[in-house]
Amino acid sequence: MDIPLGFVAVVVAVLAVVVIARTATVVPQQSAFVVEYLGKYSRTLQAGFHILIPFFERVAYKHNLKETAIDIPEQICITRDNVQVGVDGVLYLQVLDPHLASYGIQNYGFAITQLAQTTLRSEIGKIELDRTFEARSAINANVVSELDKASAPWGVKVLRYEIKNITPPRDVLSAMEKQMRAEREKRAVILASEGDRDAKINSAEGDKQRVIKQSEAAKQQQINEAEGQAQAILAVAEATAEGLRRVGAALGERGGIEAMQLRLGEEYVRQFGKLAQSGTTLVVPANLTDLAAMVSLATSITRKPSGGAAGGGGTPVATGS
Repeated sequence: MDIPLGFVAVVVAVLAVVVIARTATVVPQQSAFVVEYLGKYSRTLQAGFHILIPFFERVAYKHNLKETAIDIPEQICITRDNVQVGVDGVLYLQVLDPHLASYGIQNYGFAITQLAQTTLRSEIGKIELDRTFEARSAINANVVSELDKASAPWGVKVLRYEIKNITPPRDVLSAMEKQMRAEREKRAVILASEGDRDAKINSAEGDKQRVIKQSEAAKQQQINEAEGQAQAILAVAEATAEGLRRVGAALGERGGIEAMQLRLGEEYVRQFGKLAQSGTTLVVPANLTDLAAMVSLATSITRKPSGGAAGGGGTPVATGS
């Protein structure tokens, strides 16, 4: 029985399509395919179109080279002060070597998740409960460091780890709330006392400055008054001295003595009259009527300094009784 050529051609075409479909491979962007040749690693296919050897090569593993986030389930950790807390997180990793990721470990995602949980328990156990919230960054960095060391032979890079929630027991949360409330009240009392202290210090400093300014003002006032009095006394003294100099000069001129005697006589009579008006009892000198004797006595007094200076002694002036 002869087989029609058309049927043979159809069968060949179908076989060709099947072979091409099994051997032609398109690798998407940010992906990598690991090819095995007769069960042994052959090569890694990057993004693009590739042809495999039929019946000898096959794609054994497919890896996504994008950064991947893995959720770390919540687990119970015990802190250094023996408090149980529930901690969960999220892990970010990326496949760098598809060959090692295929043959270095069976399931790198599961292995890294388990390693992240054990490392996190170890890190939480090193610190007290009060520091777990503020030490998140340090805990994340330590977990990433430990995971990166372990995952290097697997061709996987751990990029970062973030703690999502830290959940202490309810009784511990209540105690923490009471502690925080007490701390706030303590800070409020301290701030109020510091404000009162600063206000008193400022008030005392203001009083001190006011007293200092007042004393400086009084001091300056006394200095100014003293300077004014000194200048007034000096002016009076200078005026008196100038007047005495002019009187002395006038006495040396012609008729100066007679003018002085006349002035003394007038002043004597005026002052004696005032004395008689101011008192009820008056003692009258025996020589009251001898006005010339009084004027002569005053004249002799004015002449004594000049005579003593010239000759060391002058003729005494006799006064009549």
